[in-house]
Amino acid sequence: MKHQFKFIKDIILKVRKSIELRKYNSYSIAEYFRKQGAQIGNGCNIIPTSLGTEPYLVKIGNNVTIASGVTFITHDGGAWILRDEDSNAQVFGPIIINDNCVIGQNAILFPNIRIGRNSIVGAGSVVISDVPPNTIVMGVPARPFGSVEKYKQKCIERWRIQQPPDCIIEPGKDWWTSKHFAQNREKLKNHLLKLFQKELALDTTEDTVNKKHSD
Repeated sequence: MKHQFKFIKDIILKVRKSIELRKYNSYSIAEYFRKQGAQIGNGCNIIPTSLGTEPYLVKIGNNVTIASGVTFITHDGGAWILRDEDSNAQVFGPIIINDNCVIGQNAILFPNIRIGRNSIVGAGSVVISDVPPNTIVMGVPARPFGSVEKYKQKCIERWRIQQPPDCIIEPGKDWWTSKHFAQNREKLKNHLLKLFQKELALDTTEDTVNKKHSD
């Protein structure tokens, strides 16, 4: 009977959390996390709905983007092997993300790390140590891959080509906050399909691919 009550209680808590989370979007969810003790700056876009089991050990600066599937681990589960020496032993550490960073999809952030300002963590990376400012890291474990400055230059050059020439962005707004966002997205789709028409039209059947590699 006791286990049944616990099961029902857990379900009720999950439902309440689900209802609470519906109040927020990726730009306002910082408010929800602050209630849990996390320190979060302004202008952040946070898609995950959890900062781990110890959100009060997470500190996020201004203008940080965190993609879906990012996992925050603020405790060391390996301490479980200490049960014979000390059955109560637990080990924790903070996760600090400084201003203007991007954390890519499905990245895993381990405890006791600091991600420096203007840095990018590539999708699927596992961060186990500090990331210097102005650095791109990728891989398992995450390692420096290149400089942010070179990446910025490439992005600017590509956007000049890929930006729809007829998109409308009113003064004081940007791509995401413009009232023409939906229309601009449709224009972007059409522009990109035209831009990459040749690549998307290539025959990708197995025989064609094998023949291409054998030539």
